[in-house]
Amino acid sequence: MTVQVMLISPALNAALREARFDGDAPLDAAGARRARAAAAAVPAADRQLRGPSERCAGTADALGLRTGPEPAVRGWDMGRWSGRRLAAVGGEEPEAVSAWLTDPSAAPHGGESLLELCSRAGRWLETLESAGGGAGLRVLGVVEPAVVRAVIVEALALPPEAFWRLDVAPLTLTGLSGRSGRWNLRCGQPLSPAPAG
Repeated sequence: MTVQVMLISPALNAALREARFDGDAPLDAAGARRARAAAAAVPAADRQLRGPSERCAGTADALGLRTGPEPAVRGWDMGRWSGRRLAAVGGEEPEAVSAWLTDPSAAPHGGESLLELCSRAGRWLETLESAGGGAGLRVLGVVEPAVVRAVIVEALALPPEAFWRLDVAPLTLTGLSGRSGRWNLRCGQPLSPAPAG
């Protein structure tokens, strides 16, 4: 059975603009406005879901999606670094940040390692094949950029280090189609035209 997975990265908020680790905060006015403007470009799906963060919830609402949180696609658990600025943590704990960036099994923050995040994303992806009941399934989700990147790493069997080389812009659609062990990627489609200016 072929599954189509469409993942939308949420709109910007203050925490993302400030480069905070997993800064779970609601959308600001600009992020909500951009998400509402993109609502007409959201593709149809058999199943809709979102990550549990406030940013994913606000984006899903602004896009007109009415769905509850899916714990399996929650954002990356940054442990004691959650909500802190990358620059501050890097200044206080440079060796820990270096380990986090270079060793996929490291979790100096006490949360999930990169390997654990990717493994969780891969398990979720595998569950979708059985959820289709033998027919093609189209799944649409609003999930944090780290989850999009982890899903890509797992689907394409990339080395975990490739995670750091994948950029996921706000309000873009990343698509995967296929089945376990055989996925094709379509990445980075904007949901609406770039603003003029």
